[in-house]
Amino acid sequence: MTKNFQKLSQSIMISSKEKLLLLGNKIPQNYFVTSGIGQSDITIHAGSYHLALKEAGIYKCNIVNYSSILPAIATEIEKPNNFIHGSVLETIMACANVQKGQRATAGIIIGRLYNKITGKKYGGLVCEYGGSDTDEEVRKQLQMSLNELFSNGFSKTYELKDLKIKTVSFVPTKNFGTALVALCFMDYICPILGVSKTS
Repeated sequence: MTKNFQKLSQSIMISSKEKLLLLGNKIPQNYFVTSGIGQSDITIHAGSYHLALKEAGIYKCNIVNYSSILPAIATEIEKPNNFIHGSVLETIMACANVQKGQRATAGIIIGRLYNKITGKKYGGLVCEYGGSDTDEEVRKQLQMSLNELFSNGFSKTYELKDLKIKTVSFVPTKNFGTALVALCFMDYICPILGVSKTS
């Protein structure tokens, strides 16, 4: 237990007399992958982007974006049917916002890392694309991006397998268009680093 945690818990417990847990960084466990497109004559954020979230089935949530690392325990599940309005949904998201007549393409690629000697799953890598290339071009670029990420820090010890690509692409007929693909985390494991007890 850290000294800062002890000081914090002591100051809080003077009035609350509650036990406190010191939690480590949470580890994402189950996730699903979804996609959507949207278009609007009014705006992007509260227009085409919101409508893309709606088609993806996650428009009731407040979206928080992650970078590109999956833990070993991360497991893909089916997309849930409903979310609590206003709940926080943490994602690895690819998003493209364009104007009328331009192509909006978004995509992600997922790869798993396995130890070359033991064969044990180490974790995963995710790369995202958001722009105006065609679906075929995006798939090639995603593969190159993943290979670059893999070769810079992982290729000596691990093998990259179980690749999965998800893309969506369209050309809006309204003023604004959004295409998105999202890997969405549903739950987490939190290591307990310490417990503060009342004196």
